[in-house]
Amino acid sequence: MKKLFFLILLLAGCAVCLQAQNPKQPSWLSDAVFYQIYPSSYQDSDGNGIGDIPGIISRLDYIQSIGVTAIWLNPVYVSGWTDGGYDVIDFYRVDKRFGTNSDLVELIRQAHARGIKVVMDLVAGHSSDQSEWFLQSKEAPDLRYSDYYIWPSFKPEGGQNPAQGGSLDDAVRNNASASLLSKFVATDAPRGPYYIKNFFDTQPALNFGFANPDPGHPWEQTVDAPGPMAMRRELKNIISFWMDKGVDGFRVDMASSLVKNDPDKSATIKLWKDDLMKWFGSEYPEGVLIAEWFNPAQSVAQAGFDLDFFCHDGQYNYSSLFFYGRRGFGPNATVTMPYFDEAGAGGLKTWYDLYTYQYDAVKGNGYVCMPTGNHDFNRVCTEGRTNPEELKVAMTFFLTMPGVPFIYYGDEIGLKQNPAAPSTDGSGFRAGCRIPMLWDASANAGFSTAPIEKIYIPQDPDPNRMTVEKAEADQNSLLHYVRGLLQLRKEFPALGADASWKLVSSLDQPYPMVYERTRGGERCWVVLNPSAKAVTVTLPAETAKPELIGGNYKKCNYRQTRKGDVISISGVSAAIYKF
Repeated sequence: MKKLFFLILLLAGCAVCLQAQNPKQPSWLSDAVFYQIYPSSYQDSDGNGIGDIPGIISRLDYIQSIGVTAIWLNPVYVSGWTDGGYDVIDFYRVDKRFGTNSDLVELIRQAHARGIKVVMDLVAGHSSDQSEWFLQSKEAPDLRYSDYYIWPSFKPEGGQNPAQGGSLDDAVRNNASASLLSKFVATDAPRGPYYIKNFFDTQPALNFGFANPDPGHPWEQTVDAPGPMAMRRELKNIISFWMDKGVDGFRVDMASSLVKNDPDKSATIKLWKDDLMKWFGSEYPEGVLIAEWFNPAQSVAQAGFDLDFFCHDGQYNYSSLFFYGRRGFGPNATVTMPYFDEAGAGGLKTWYDLYTYQYDAVKGNGYVCMPTGNHDFNRVCTEGRTNPEELKVAMTFFLTMPGVPFIYYGDEIGLKQNPAAPSTDGSGFRAGCRIPMLWDASANAGFSTAPIEKIYIPQDPDPNRMTVEKAEADQNSLLHYVRGLLQLRKEFPALGADASWKLVSSLDQPYPMVYERTRGGERCWVVLNPSAKAVTVTLPAETAKPELIGGNYKKCNYRQTRKGDVISISGVSAAIYKF
């Protein structure tokens, strides 16, 4: 009996070792690999030039072959298409360009049959100005949806100029007030002369209340007023509607934008943590909520999201690693030399300071995730970085860092940014990263049978462009390399989401970057040299001699000397060691 008791304790201990960082998170999340799909650009099944849900279903075997365990779909709801689907008209219905609700349920069924989760985009902070809710709200103050939106009766003047006096708190509040004033949209609606938008004018903000309502502004309702509380119930209804159809969770667009005049986000954090998160966790314990907040210390550690992104926006971003200019868009962008470039002229300190702050803040609560790209900023294969060998070094970084990996569709084959792509569905300069997928040598690279002029966004015009078909046939392709990295991540817990991370090399010598991942008794070092020149680094002496288990390099040498351990690695190379 005693032996059985100790065996149970031992098994329980092992279970604890294998669970995700936060026991409240979905059990599948720590081993997940996400694949983001922009539905209009992935696969067209009906020949109209626009991707759709049946097209995605037809490619599920390929998606599974990469090593992906979850897909995230950009919005598929009925939309006015002034912002790529993020201006939602009907949150409960799939847009006819993509198919039907039944098509989405079939996608979920077939994905689940392959062990793939499906996550939708939840546009929580605004709707389309063509939504039934908004059309009713603009008419009168006492209808069902009247208080789903914010209707200022006049436009206040700006607050005190921080430069002319006042405390730092005053400056923060004034800046927040000025930011809100920029979102006043003039209208001739019977309801009032203005409404408040969230992003474009076509995206009126949903009303979750104000953090500190001004008594002189009658439209500024408290967060617990009837209108904002009704809006919370509607948001829960939307979530329940899709979760009950089999969806596995949501990526929440502009998750920090809900409560207005909330400069430190404390009221928005409280709304998520004390209401929405508690409800969601109780109703859907295996569901995931992913924040687009760009501040994991707030969204994950405080508000309770499962993960948040460290990528292109806000203060906490990786622009110094990958972007030529802020986002790498346009001929007039300020040129900066990123770390991941053959010139070898970048640095790590800016990124390191921002990242380690977030990483330390989130440990034990959830994940800080660095996606390979997304629908709002430049692809990793862009401008000066189109060599497949360079892309392998970059993908080694993305897929061996802590957190849950997110691969933007096409990045696994080196789908290239098209800076000449015309604005489509309100994409503006973002069109270049939303170009259609390249599958094979057939017309339109297998994306669509439509005439080329009907294709959603022009594809990469390079006649030598990489396709899935080419990549499959080449054992040295980026696609096969990505598959190998994901397999390594699966085989070695030290490369997984929950393993600890620390920089081993010095910020004063940025090339190569060497970092350590540790889980249990297993340790791995990842060595990255994006520069074209071979480099050598001396590190503190290790007692164990490591085994080279992966990477992409011409030469890589690890020597243990009296002065320390010396690693020499060729240009544009990556190596992974296990101790």
